Amino acid sequence: MRPVDPERDPTAVWKVECPTRPSRMPGVRMAGFRDNGTGLAAAGHRVVPHPDVTLFLEFGARAPLMEDTAGRQRRESLLAGPGLGSGGALWVRGEDLECVQVRLSPPVAGVVPGVSPGDLDGAPVPVEDLWGREAARIRERLSEAATWGERFALTDALLARRYDEAARRSRSADSAVDPEVAWAWHRIVAGHGLIRVDALAAEVGWSRKRLWARFHAQIGLPPKRAATLVRFDHAAHLLTAGEPAARVAADAGFADQSHLHRDVMAFAGVTPTAVAGEPWLTVDDLAWPNGGASSESPARPGRTGPG
Repeated sequence: MRPVDPERDPTAVWKVECPTRPSRMPGVRMAGFRDNGTGLAAAGHRVVPHPDVTLFLEFGARAPLMEDTAGRQRRESLLAGPGLGSGGALWVRGEDLECVQVRLSPPVAGVVPGVSPGDLDGAPVPVEDLWGREAARIRERLSEAATWGERFALTDALLARRYDEAARRSRSADSAVDPEVAWAWHRIVAGHGLIRVDALAAEVGWSRKRLWARFHAQIGLPPKRAATLVRFDHAAHLLTAGEPAARVAADAGFADQSHLHRDVMAFAGVTPTAVAGEPWLTVDDLAWPNGGASSESPARPGRTGPG
């Protein structure tokens, strides 16, 4: 694996900081990023899709520039749903950048940010639009913090407070995720995407149609698309770790190497060989070595009868 510490690798784009302890909430992970001062971050790099909801809390001298292939640009803290950057359509660039990046498992993300993943519709949303003045306050506090440990603690406390407030407002809020949906998501992630929707529906006692509708509305993707994204993410990390494409295709459940090639191109916009060298994935592997697995599993829901 290529290191991301510029003192060990002068071609690294980012300096990455990781918390020394897990978040107080399951399904939440974070890391700190700042450019390494070499100017490589200004050249930009491709956003590789990930199954989780992603929260970017920037606080550096300059906000990172996120730009899509249509030329639309954003310079602010952002929240994005699963699969951000699909098709290789999104790039991040800039200098003097610092941010805390948070990965939220979609079942948790329906409560913490204040918007359901199903409402994000694949486009990044400014955090200021969701949190108002609270977004400016957390940016100021992150900037004033002396250490990354303080920044992680501030971010974790903010997320936990928002979660607790949402739970107090309503135990059955519209943003809450059905236990059956949370279970299906966990099964998809635990199996690296190698599970059929029919099998998921049978496990939770729902019809395929009901599972598709509820999962799509609450997670932001239909279950089959979610499974395909999770399988891609698993394969991309195997490629980044140096595994040959033929072995990755077999181990990750693709029909053959051509199938792997098509899926990687569809999600990342580059070939399997090229995606193995993407800085976004190298950083991701260091910051989140569990490969997307949640720290806790939901209890299996009871059977509720067919939908």
